[in-house]
Amino acid sequence: MKKRLHIHFDTEGDLLELRFGKVTPSYYEDLGNDIFERHDEKTGKIKGYAFFNVRKRKEKVRDIEVMIPEY
Repeated sequence: MKKRLHIHFDTEGDLLELRFGKVTPSYYEDLGNDIFERHDEKTGKIKGYAFFNVRKRKEKVRDIEVMIPEY
């Protein structure tokens, strides 16, 4: 089975969102520094990430490192 990675950038909201696999009901956990981890409501598995203020990060040249789950 092929796995999907959905990448969305909202220029107006300055938000980068990555979603893994099929969309399911989820909640976000604040990791700090404008980074949020998306979790499946039923399983608790990581389903994606949201990064706010992406343009500011570019100006400050910061790397972002997160764990990519098996889904």
